[in-house]
Amino acid sequence: MTSPIPLPPPHGWMLPPLIFKPASNATSTSLESIWNQPPPKQETRGGWEPEWRRQQRRGVKCRPRSQLPGKKDLFIEADLMSPLDRIANVSILKQHEVDKLYKVENKPALSSSEQLCFLVRPRIKNMRYIASLVNADKLAGRTRKYKVIFSPQKFYACEMVLEEEGIYGDVSCDEWAFSLLPLDVDLLSMELPEFFRDYFLEGDQRWINTVAQALHLLSTLYGPFPNCYGIGRCAKMAYELWRNLEEEEDGETKGRRPEIGHIFLLDRDVDFVTALCSQVVYEGLVDDTFRIKCGSVDFGPEVTSSDKSLKVLLNAEDKVFNEIRNEHFSNVFGFLSQKARNLQAQYDRRRGMDIKQMKNFVSQELKGLKQEHRLLSLHIGACESIMKKKTKQDFQELIKTEHALLEGFNIRESTSYIEEHIDQQVSPIESLRLMCLLSITENGLIPKDYRSLKTQYLQSYGPEHLLTFSNLRRAGLLTEQAPGDTLTAVESKVSKLVTDKAAGKITDAFSSLAKRSNFRAISKKLNLIPRVDGEYDLKVPRDMAYVFSGAYVPLSCRIIEQVLERRSWQGLDEVVRLLNCSDFAFTDMTKEDKASSESLRLILVVFLGGCTFSEISALRFLGREKGYRFIFLTTAVTNSARLMEAMSEVKA
Repeated sequence: MTSPIPLPPPHGWMLPPLIFKPASNATSTSLESIWNQPPPKQETRGGWEPEWRRQQRRGVKCRPRSQLPGKKDLFIEADLMSPLDRIANVSILKQHEVDKLYKVENKPALSSSEQLCFLVRPRIKNMRYIASLVNADKLAGRTRKYKVIFSPQKFYACEMVLEEEGIYGDVSCDEWAFSLLPLDVDLLSMELPEFFRDYFLEGDQRWINTVAQALHLLSTLYGPFPNCYGIGRCAKMAYELWRNLEEEEDGETKGRRPEIGHIFLLDRDVDFVTALCSQVVYEGLVDDTFRIKCGSVDFGPEVTSSDKSLKVLLNAEDKVFNEIRNEHFSNVFGFLSQKARNLQAQYDRRRGMDIKQMKNFVSQELKGLKQEHRLLSLHIGACESIMKKKTKQDFQELIKTEHALLEGFNIRESTSYIEEHIDQQVSPIESLRLMCLLSITENGLIPKDYRSLKTQYLQSYGPEHLLTFSNLRRAGLLTEQAPGDTLTAVESKVSKLVTDKAAGKITDAFSSLAKRSNFRAISKKLNLIPRVDGEYDLKVPRDMAYVFSGAYVPLSCRIIEQVLERRSWQGLDEVVRLLNCSDFAFTDMTKEDKASSESLRLILVVFLGGCTFSEISALRFLGREKGYRFIFLTTAVTNSARLMEAMSEVKA
């Protein structure tokens, strides 16, 4: 049975605005801690006020349109607790007369309140849960008020279920159009991890309208986007829907000067390889090891050197983290060691001070030094924990295998390594990831290898994973080559007989029948595998490949770099065709004459299906090198494990 936490009363029910600066509050209670006692300590909350946001949305409040005054109990879906906690913790809910909190789960919840409010995703199972509570009240002869708030939007299917369950007239429905969560000064998330599976596996297009609404909100905030580029089927649909919204409300941006010069929309399936690779920049490794959730991470006792866990907000306000987040992990220990020595030197200065100097030191510097010392200790502990886990996993051998797959060398040895990985039952998710990386880089597995690896996997981890293989095949992540020739070989033979243009059309026809990767050809065209004399210098990186130890430039980032140089897809026709996106690469440069040179250096990159911290680090590097400033909007932050879990039919 769900145990609520009583909250003291104030008045009026209203969800907080979409975009605002959260107040710093070190003692505030997080929503998640209510169900995870004892609650972890919360690091000081930092405000989100990016330099490029020079104005707030005048009068825009993403809150329910109607109110539910008086005391009420609030039922929150687990997926919404972390996003809501970033902008409205328990103390804020108290101010709006929320008496008790419950988690939406498959357990009875005994609430004595006369008003129940449900904050949920628009999912069928949630409607069944709400219906069970309402119908139970009906059977008991009890009358209450019920309010369902859908986030980010309400779907017709949900209303149909409420009607089928016979409670549509008993509940009032509303929307919380919460679609942009600021995680950092340059990172916005829609917090829709389900987007990847829903669209790229199930073909469900319901979230595309949410993306279009988010883009529309940004364009009303910062003016029209003069240069728009996109690649991928989903990107094109989102773009077209967004343009329709712009035309319907033409007055919103008419006559305004653009503040953001370029926008890119990229589908995740354009570049699966980058998302499948092990991350080696610090922030990516923290995500792979500890799971960064909604911009914060729970560091356990092995990191904090105490018997308690600590919830830490990871953003630019953490000065230590901000200096190492984009660094290759091999450089991090050296930086932290130097930082510790500098900090100690600052502490030691107090020894020769007189009373007045000591007073100034205590009032002006001591608090900051203590905070920096605490953060430094945490990140040193995190590095040590990462090192222990990676040493145990033989991380160097794993990275070596991944690099061989990316470069196309020693494929038999790499396949043997994956077989050994499966036989030792290291991890079902990791084994799947390596199989998918092998498949995509080799344009599908040869039938013998596919059957062998699949059989070994099912024998090692269980036959319940059989449906997962079907999902991976449908998504184009793990495929079997057709007997005879690979797709690239077929294209090569066809091109000898017909023109290049005709060959492209025939290849696209093949691609529509089975999702295939042409990674090797794309890699060669875009020079994704750097050729350097001697060892790659990770301390002074020369290009974006440093995020993968100099072995590979992320495909998604290279595409952005190339399009920015050309200001169009011109000259990239062959790459677009190899990506099977000939009909879904677009450019719109209708308003560039109004853009200032400053705004043209500001670039919004939208990832549909999730982006990794490695891609963010790579584009930050590109921005520093070329004088650009990148802002990222993603449906969710992802990594290889999340990608595989989304495809898996076996839930951990």
